[in-house]
Amino acid sequence: MRGNTMKHWRIDDIDWTRFEGANASPDIVPLIKAAALVERNGQEYATYLCRVFTGDPQLCEAIQIWAIEEVQHGEALGRWARLADPDWDFEAARARFNAGYQPPLTGETSIRGSRTGELIARCMVETGTSSYYTALADACQEPVLKQLCRHIAADEFRHYKLFYDHMRRYQARENISSARRVLIAARRIGESEDDELAFAYHCANTPAGTGYDRPVSTSVYLDQAMRFYRFGHIRRGVGMTLKAVGLPTQGRLSDLASRAAWWWLDRRRGKLTRLSGLRSSATASA
Repeated sequence: MRGNTMKHWRIDDIDWTRFEGANASPDIVPLIKAAALVERNGQEYATYLCRVFTGDPQLCEAIQIWAIEEVQHGEALGRWARLADPDWDFEAARARFNAGYQPPLTGETSIRGSRTGELIARCMVETGTSSYYTALADACQEPVLKQLCRHIAADEFRHYKLFYDHMRRYQARENISSARRVLIAARRIGESEDDELAFAYHCANTPAGTGYDRPVSTSVYLDQAMRFYRFGHIRRGVGMTLKAVGLPTQGRLSDLASRAAWWWLDRRRGKLTRLSGLRSSATASA
């Protein structure tokens, strides 16, 4: 397949022999397990996107290459997680996740209302993932995971550019308003707390048969994930977001938006930490 020749790196390019189990942080391992499940499902999203963009073979070919890279991310993260936790069954966790979560991607048209809107939403996803893997790469001490996260972050930045370039092409035709573009972006950012990530975390990190408590899984996942972000990660993500919706990426607006996002993240982290503490106390006293 042509797409296989286009990947910028391969799993075998990772020097797995450098793995240092002592540096596989117990705060990061559960996050990598969850990420492996989500990333591995890239082909499912590609099928949906190619239905939305029927008649655009250039973009659909690029989407298929994108999906190959996303699946590779999942396989590589799963391999690392099995090194960190040899008892973890990646395929069993994936089967459990796929059986319990189906994204709403069955239509022939974009759930965002337009092709431009769909591509803006994809830009938001790539903004979030590139920032996330950069934050993990900067924070982790385990050398294999650091290398892997840097590879994935670089892929996600390229994916952002792919969807951004095509978004500009469609925006020239559809000319949706700035307000509408901002709303689409905001809604997609809000979906970062939807069922997918919380359920992936649950399936990756709880014994089979354990009941799914969405609020608990969401707060535990976010509490662990958010602690790795630093202001520079947020500033870069804000710049990518502003660019996607056609707003200035430098100057007063960017500065205010970055500070507001950091303030919100700091407050959210504090709330999640308090909730985690309350749950721990309740569990200990039960």
